[in-house]
Amino acid sequence: MMNRKVPFLYKFGKLILGPIFKWYYHPTIIGKENIPQDGSILIVGNHKHLYDQCLTIIATKRGIHYMAKREYFDDKKVAWFFKGTGCISVDRSKKDEHATDLALSVLKDGGAIGLFPEGTRNKTESFLLPFKFGAVSMAKKTDSYLVPFGITGDYKFRSKNLTIRYGNPFKVNNMDLEEANNKLYYEVEMLMKQNLDRK
Repeated sequence: MMNRKVPFLYKFGKLILGPIFKWYYHPTIIGKENIPQDGSILIVGNHKHLYDQCLTIIATKRGIHYMAKREYFDDKKVAWFFKGTGCISVDRSKKDEHATDLALSVLKDGGAIGLFPEGTRNKTESFLLPFKFGAVSMAKKTDSYLVPFGITGDYKFRSKNLTIRYGNPFKVNNMDLEEANNKLYYEVEMLMKQNLDRK
């Protein structure tokens, strides 16, 4: 079972690579105070780039267990990194109950899970892809907070528009999963639009 202990490689990578990432991409981080400092949380938002998770890693002191596609773990060149930083392998070709159980164990231990409910990077012309129900389902089962975020802009050297904005955390409580998923989708969509409206 995984727990809240932050893996050494995660801490080492953040310490060394975090400042380099911030200097190179120059991201604007808004609302990071909305990320609870303790207790079980799922940090969820849109997915546009391979480095999206890095924005949240540098925004909070908490260790985050990211759910990542199994292909990363099958590639010997990068598998050591994903395993060493506490990522959870997900087989996207099926309903991966093992991955879900690992994530639930993290949440039940008061930890943090990071995932992208679109299920894949959005390489389409759509503003935001439909959300899968995994995030709201796990939040309901563990009474965890959902922390929505919206990412906009470009991953370019000293970017002038790369922005991540965190919204207010909320719980599913008495909402059914469809209602909760719609609310999560709306929150992420609004955060993205607020980024684009920012002068």
